[in-house]
Amino acid sequence: MKLYFAFTILVLGFAVPAQARDSLEQAKIEFLISSIDNMRGAVFIRNGKPYDAKKAAEHLRGKLDYAGERIKTANQFIDECATASWLSKRRYSIRFSDGHIQDSSAYLHTRLKEYDSLKASHQHKSSPD
Repeated sequence: MKLYFAFTILVLGFAVPAQARDSLEQAKIEFLISSIDNMRGAVFIRNGKPYDAKKAAEHLRGKLDYAGERIKTANQFIDECATASWLSKRRYSIRFSDGHIQDSSAYLHTRLKEYDSLKASHQHKSSPD
């Protein structure tokens, strides 16, 4: 009986669902994916092959879905889903319409800082004096 009880507790312990991403972090992640999705004239380079913005955004959404709730923050999304291939470990990059190439991680971290600055500025303006 004790063994059955211990086994039940063990199984239930693993069955507890991971805590969901909070809404602010989810909004940041959606902002980042949308910033890729809405790029015009840019090419997302994954494993040495070029992909348009729509395909790149689809790929990142798929990786996020696969990673599930273990991705808690936008920074974690960038570092674990949007920086490199899980299989080949090759880093992702973006070739912009003007020809310059930037590491996807650097681009997305910059976009995240812009998002945070805009939100902080908006909150500051909307707070009562």
